[in-house]
Amino acid sequence: MFSYIGKNYGIKLEEWNHDIDHVHVMFRAIPSTNISKFINSYKSASSRIIKTEYPQIREKLWKSCFWSKSYCLISTGGVTTDIIRKYNESQGDNNETKYSTKN
Repeated sequence: MFSYIGKNYGIKLEEWNHDIDHVHVMFRAIPSTNISKFINSYKSASSRIIKTEYPQIREKLWKSCFWSKSYCLISTGGVTTDIIRKYNESQGDNNETKYSTKN
């Protein structure tokens, strides 16, 4: 879903990982990308799909919201992608939840 929607915004998924209650996504975007609009589109579409495919999840949601309205966006600046990749790899339960488009 991320890659599919990302094409419309000039965003390319590099890799992602998750923890119990949040995800970490590393992506590349063109400078003119409206990232907040992309994130809103991604959250809306993925929430609809997840609720459709797994209707039982609705029982666990707070006010029927799958995603919170907030997000944290950090640009790399002078940090290498290897450092970010290592951080993403360290997230999650027992580090078994890493997904990469490079693998």
